[in-house]
Amino acid sequence: MAELKTRQHEGDVFEFIDTFADTDQKCSDSLKLVKLMRKITGHPPKMWGPTMIGFGSYHYKSERSTQEGDWPLVGFSPRKAAISLYVYTGNPEQKHLLADLGKFTMGKACIYVKQLSDINVGQLERLMRATIGFLQDKYR
Repeated sequence: MAELKTRQHEGDVFEFIDTFADTDQKCSDSLKLVKLMRKITGHPPKMWGPTMIGFGSYHYKSERSTQEGDWPLVGFSPRKAAISLYVYTGNPEQKHLLADLGKFTMGKACIYVKQLSDINVGQLERLMRATIGFLQDKYR
């Protein structure tokens, strides 16, 4: 089995934001996301891999392969093209929570936003709470 590259480590989250966020807006949005995700999860921010900030964790086992590992409950990365939000599991039962989120694009289960003001933060909170609840129920 291939070893996962994205693991939690003791890198400095705020130093990462200062050096990686390529605009003042992305830096400001990143600091707001740290505050919001910490409030929602009750967990401090931790670096995961070289570019992801995660909050809390769960241990998963793939239903389709032998892969398993640890992953943050929610997280984000202030990438150059957009802020990647890891706040959605792709669970069809949660799809309705995307309806009022605002202006974003989707990857498989990753949400991309240009800036935080493009989305409804209240709806983002509801989405994160639903995601955390789903993950904690599924991976007890």
